[in-house]
Amino acid sequence: MPPFTEETARQKVQAAEDAWNSCDPERVSLAYTEDTHWRNRAEFVNGRAQVVEFLRRKWNRELDYRLKKELWAFAGNRIAVRFEYEFHDDAGQWFRAYGNENWEFDELGYMKFRYASINDLPIQETDRKYRWERKS
Repeated sequence: MPPFTEETARQKVQAAEDAWNSCDPERVSLAYTEDTHWRNRAEFVNGRAQVVEFLRRKWNRELDYRLKKELWAFAGNRIAVRFEYEFHDDAGQWFRAYGNENWEFDELGYMKFRYASINDLPIQETDRKYRWERKS
């Protein structure tokens, strides 16, 4: 819970990475406040129900999703993260997405705000970096 130390900020980032790699929208949504607010690329998401729907759509399009997050900075109840993830679409084209997220947490440690800036790069399957098994 905030305020974060380097150790607790790293734990929060690892927990987020593990949850997102599960590709389980309900599991992921439990890390957010009931009234969470997101900006993900050009899409705005409000509340856990919309988070679940957003993530279902995302993982129906982004197949064999694999994510790696890295702590960038932290202060008080905020954490900044750099990330990369890979996926392929239903036509078999692989992509690596690069981005940054800014997170703000409530006093209980639930994420209230998530702002994500993301860019996708088409890659060849042979250029993939992340090939581990999905965590549950």
